[in-house]
Amino acid sequence: MKTWQQMATALLIAVVAVTTAMAEDVAEKSAGDSDGWIQLFNGKDLSGWKVKITGYELGDNFGDTFRVEDGLLTVSFDKYKEFGGRFGHIFYEKPFSNYVLRVEYRFIGEQAPGGPGWAFRNSGIMIHGQSPESMRKDQDFPVSIEVQTLGGNGTDKRSTANLCTPGTNFVNMEGELVTRHCNSSTSKTYHGDQWVTLEIEVHGNKLIKHIIDGETVMEYTKPQLDEKDADARALIKNGDKMLYGGTISLQSESHPVQYRKVEIKELKE
Repeated sequence: MKTWQQMATALLIAVVAVTTAMAEDVAEKSAGDSDGWIQLFNGKDLSGWKVKITGYELGDNFGDTFRVEDGLLTVSFDKYKEFGGRFGHIFYEKPFSNYVLRVEYRFIGEQAPGGPGWAFRNSGIMIHGQSPESMRKDQDFPVSIEVQTLGGNGTDKRSTANLCTPGTNFVNMEGELVTRHCNSSTSKTYHGDQWVTLEIEVHGNKLIKHIIDGETVMEYTKPQLDEKDADARALIKNGDKMLYGGTISLQSESHPVQYRKVEIKELKE
C-alpha cells in the first residue's frame, strides 16, 4: 500500500506534467498567432462574406460567380451567357480602419462574353467602402477606394495596384486633391497567370500604401467622399466627407480571377 507521502508525490508529478503541457500548448498557440494575421478567407467556403451583384438583391450569387474551387476563392463567369453589366462584389462582413491587408491573386482564363474592353484582366480590392446593405439594387460599384488589379496582355506595359475612386477623391503626397477617376501606380507588369502578392497598408484617413511584392508602388492620404456623386452624397454625415474606415470587398468585372490568400493584420490607431 502506498503511503500518503508517495500519493502526494505522484499527485504533484501529475499536476506538474499537466501544467507543463498546458503551458507548452499556450506557447505554441501564442507563437502561431504572434504575427497577428487573421484569415478572412478560410480556404473552404465563403463564410463571413456577402455577395452583391448589380441588378440583384444582396446575397444573390448569380451564376455562382463567387465560389471556392480547389481551396481558392474564385471569381468565375462560366455560367454566364453574357456578362450583361453584372458587376459584382463580395464583402467581408466586418469593416476595418487601420490594418494591413494581404492578398495573393492571379488572373485566369478568358473574359466573359460581352465584358467591356477595359475590364480585360481587370479586377480590384475595394477598401473604405460603404456597406452592401446601403447600396442601390442597380448600383455598379460601392462608394469606396479601389485598389485596382490588372494583368498584362503579354506585350504592353500595364501596372497593377493602381487607384480608382468610385464616388471618392483623395489627396496625393504633394497635398493636392485628386479627382481623376483612375491613377497609375509605379508597379511593373505581371503577364500571364502568375500569382501576385499585394499588400494594402491603411492608417485610417491619414495614409494608405499599395505594396506589390514588398515594394511600395503608390501612397496617398485623406480618402474622402465626392459630394458631386449622388451615392456618395447620401453617405456624408454632419458635413464630414472624410473616410476613416469601411468595408473590404473583392470585385467581379467580367474576367476570372482567383485568390489563394486573403488575410489582415489590424494596426493600432
